[in-house]
Amino acid sequence: MAHISDEMIDPELRSTGKIIRRVLPYFTPTSIRWANMATRLLNGVNYTHLHYEQRHLRRPDGTDLRICIYRPKTKTTGKAANADSSSTSVPGILWIHGGGFALESPELEAFYFEKIVDATNAVLVAPDYRKSTEAPYPAALEDCYWTLLWLKDHAKQLGARPDQLIVAGASAGGNLTAAVSLLARDRKDVNIAFQVPICPMLDDRETPSSCDSDAPVWNTASNRLSWNMYLGKRRVTGNVPAYTAPARAQDLSGLPPTLSCVGDIEPFHDETVTYMDRLAAAGVETRFRVFPGAFHVFDALVPHARVSEEATTFLLDGFRYGIKNFFANQNEHCCSFTEYKSNHSFTVYLK
Repeated sequence: MAHISDEMIDPELRSTGKIIRRVLPYFTPTSIRWANMATRLLNGVNYTHLHYEQRHLRRPDGTDLRICIYRPKTKTTGKAANADSSSTSVPGILWIHGGGFALESPELEAFYFEKIVDATNAVLVAPDYRKSTEAPYPAALEDCYWTLLWLKDHAKQLGARPDQLIVAGASAGGNLTAAVSLLARDRKDVNIAFQVPICPMLDDRETPSSCDSDAPVWNTASNRLSWNMYLGKRRVTGNVPAYTAPARAQDLSGLPPTLSCVGDIEPFHDETVTYMDRLAAAGVETRFRVFPGAFHVFDALVPHARVSEEATTFLLDGFRYGIKNFFANQNEHCCSFTEYKSNHSFTVYLK
């Protein structure tokens, strides 16, 4: 895939795509720096109707990690702390924001938070992980994984089910979702009920869809810069572990059930299709859909387009299904993901 013509874009997304290509054809170090300066001014602002709070957790090295917690305003917090979590608590979601590892903050993904929390009544925890502008891999992954462990340890206090921890995120957040799931499987100190990597950025190696792409929002130029910043010296040495680029993982067995979707004209199309096919071949229960004429994060940018509404419905139905059917008990060893309970299998299908 090379040039993405306007005619290839869904008609309801086309005008937005054309404007984005003119205003910001690709990201540069300068545009990333300015965007992050603006983003910092917005940290701590609640763009949702949800109950919102910030907490500052102390990392093992003594520095602070800011996390954002969202839950329905109608939920009575704390009631489940001393109750039977299997009957009174709600799912706990670790949401990892996108931005090519270099941009954004949790608050800027309020679009997803409102819809998911409204649909599931979940407690959603989103870390403001270290960007690649501050530190390359593994800083972001360590922050996200440490937040997951914190969520596990504090699930009952938050009113969340310890046996239903979900990891989700879009774009670079989809990468970190997949990486956290791999790390949890291998370290064996937390079990994840299911994962939701949306339009994930999985492969530092170029694929046919990520090579020479000029798609709106995210394209080859932005992708190369993002990977260079995240990999740091690893880009030169070629020492790129699977926890950095999950597409490099040789063994995908034992991973949690997976829900995902991607647009067919965005750079991450091919790597997402391949990863989902490999998950299914490894025996992982999957639900997956490709949306035609859709560029990167189209559903957030043009939410009322028909294809965006279809994508939102698909994801929310998938969340509801997963919450009804998938559980992963935390135990002393947290070692195998064999404690999943499932009434039915996810189905793998492409559109």
